[in-house]
Amino acid sequence: MKNKKIIIFMPSIEMGGVEKNLFIITNFLSFKFRDIRFITSSNKTQSLNKNVNIVRNTFLSSLFKSRILKILISSSLLIKELLKDNDKEIIVFSFQANLYSILITKLFGKKIFVRLNSSPSGWLNNIFKKFIYKKILSFSDKIIVNSQEFKKQIKSDLKLKSTCIYNPLDKQNIKSKSNSKIKKPFRYKKSLKIINIGRLVDQKDHITLLKSINNIKSKINLELIIIGQGKNKNKLIDYIKKNNLEKIVNIAGYKQNPYPYLKYSDLYISSSIYEGLPNVLLEAITLKKFVISSDCPTGPKEILENGKGGILFKTGSIKDLSNKILMFKKKKRSLIKKTNFAYYSLKKYDMKKNLNFYHEIFSKKN
Repeated sequence: MKNKKIIIFMPSIEMGGVEKNLFIITNFLSFKFRDIRFITSSNKTQSLNKNVNIVRNTFLSSLFKSRILKILISSSLLIKELLKDNDKEIIVFSFQANLYSILITKLFGKKIFVRLNSSPSGWLNNIFKKFIYKKILSFSDKIIVNSQEFKKQIKSDLKLKSTCIYNPLDKQNIKSKSNSKIKKPFRYKKSLKIINIGRLVDQKDHITLLKSINNIKSKINLELIIIGQGKNKNKLIDYIKKNNLEKIVNIAGYKQNPYPYLKYSDLYISSSIYEGLPNVLLEAITLKKFVISSDCPTGPKEILENGKGGILFKTGSIKDLSNKILMFKKKKRSLIKKTNFAYYSLKKYDMKKNLNFYHEIFSKKN
């Protein structure tokens, strides 16, 4: 292990679920291997251990905000790293911009592992892309995915083998952080308190969630807090204003610690069009919150054990989501069994067990 260098490749850090896994895995590996290099064009690296060697061009990183420019800058840094330390075994571990990192790494004859973070449904939307991804991903030494359903999709859509390693869930940390004191986030004592946490982007389909809330606002007392930031913020605010939802819907922005807000809620709703293995569902269940999620590829069905641990609704269906929220309100007490079932099903996401899988993979000799 003394002569093994691991290069983590993550050009753009956007502080979502992927990044949480990135930091947990990187910090774990930094205690197992002496030489960890972390290539990025982002300044959001405060969560990394001190023994992780961060490689970035500080000047250029602060100058450009475009993701493609960050990828190009990080790619040039990757080339420089691959030219160093020829006496060491080098493994590149790519979390993002996998096509770039695979081509560069293989050009230098080095080993590369890639971690795919979201369902192919989100990026295989035409024949040309399918051909390119299949061809280039086939050059990687290992493809890691985070759910069994995801693994099946990679096999059926790209005819490629992959290894499933579930997201490492730090239950103790989530519970501890949820006890932080905050001002009560919900306004009304007797309302159904709903929360959603995620980037404000098309993938998360917040509009379907807002339209469902608008549909049933006259039928039950409810409130919704959306925690997150992103390009769709103004679009969502416009919808809230046009439909007079200001008193019951609050877009609270990004929160470094969202767990106290989650703790105050009754219900977590995910309306995503596609996912990988959504961390936030695992976090909600850790705090024993009931979950209603879109039945999108991939992850929610697996986490909720096909509906045994929560409620699934048809992806993009305003009517179905509206009905499921009303059903939860009506049968809230009897649904506690589903919450408990989901909680006890979290064993397979155990942090120590899943991090050790990474250790095994990186420890193998050529």
